[in-house]
Amino acid sequence: MDIAVIGGGVWGRALAFCFSQKNNVGIVSRRELKFLNTYYSHRVIQIDLKNALKCKYIVIAIKSQAMREWLANVKFHKDSVVIIASKGIEADSGAFMSDIFNEYFPNLKTGYLMGPSFSKEVLESMPCALNIHTKYDIKSIADIFPNFMKIYFNDDVIGGEIAGAYKNIIAIASGISDGLNLGNNAKASMLARGLVEMCRFGMHFGAKESTFLGLSGAGDLFLTANSQLSRNYRVGIALASGKSLKNTLNELGEIAEGVVSTQAVVDLAIKHDIYIPIAYQVYQVLQGKSAINSVKDLIGTNFEN
Repeated sequence: MDIAVIGGGVWGRALAFCFSQKNNVGIVSRRELKFLNTYYSHRVIQIDLKNALKCKYIVIAIKSQAMREWLANVKFHKDSVVIIASKGIEADSGAFMSDIFNEYFPNLKTGYLMGPSFSKEVLESMPCALNIHTKYDIKSIADIFPNFMKIYFNDDVIGGEIAGAYKNIIAIASGISDGLNLGNNAKASMLARGLVEMCRFGMHFGAKESTFLGLSGAGDLFLTANSQLSRNYRVGIALASGKSLKNTLNELGEIAEGVVSTQAVVDLAIKHDIYIPIAYQVYQVLQGKSAINSVKDLIGTNFEN
C-alpha cells in the first residue's frame, strides 16, 4: 500500500480517488464503504488503522474537532509523511491543527493541504491547484498527486490554516447575503471586506499577507462563498430564511466546519483584541440573532482599515 487516507467522509473519499490515479490507496473509515469496488478503481481498498499507519504517506481527512482525540491514540512511523486535509480551529482551546500536531508529534514531517477544491469536482477529475503548507522539505510528495492537480508549496503554515478555517465563516456570511437577496454589490463588498478581515486576523498570529491573496485565502474563499456545493454557504442561505441552526444542520446532514470555527475565531479575537465585524455578526446569527438585523448592524459599523 502506497498511501493511506484516514477518513471515509466526502472529502476523504474524494482524496482516495485522487491519489488512486497513480498509487495504491487504503482508506480508513468507521463504517464499511461497500461502494469502493464499483465506484473506484481496484487501486482503492478499505484497510484498518494499524495497516494504514505503516504507509509512508498518510493523508488525514477527519473532522477537525476530533483531531486531538484521534492523535492521542495513534503512533506514526518516524519516516512517515503526513498531510492534513482537515480545516478548522479547535473550539474548546482555540488551537490550530498544527498546534495539536506539534503537541503530540513535534518531529513528524507534516503538511497542510489547502486551496479551492470541491469534492464533487475532484471526483470528476476536474483541474485545480492547491497549496501544501509545510516547514519541511517534502516537495517530492507532489509526485503522488494526479495530473489534474497542480501542487504549490508554501512555508506559511499558520496562514494556510487560518485561511482554511476563516473562509468557511465568510462563506456563511455570503450565503446569508444571497439568502436575503441583497444583490451582487453587497456580496462583492462583503467578500472583499471579509478577505481584509481574514488577513488582519491571520497577520496577528504571524501569518503572511501574501498567503491570503493566494490559493488558500482568496482562491478558496471565492470558491466556497459562491456555490451551492459549499456546505457553509448553504448554512448561510438556510439561516437567512429563518431556519434554526439545529434544523439547518440536521437537513444538511454533513459537517459544516465554519459553524464551529466561528466560535473559535470570535473567542480568539476577543482574547487578542482583533477587529472582526463580519465574523462577529455571523456568530450572532448562529446564536439566534435575525440575519437581517445583523446586516443592519454590519452596515452601521465604521470599518477600520
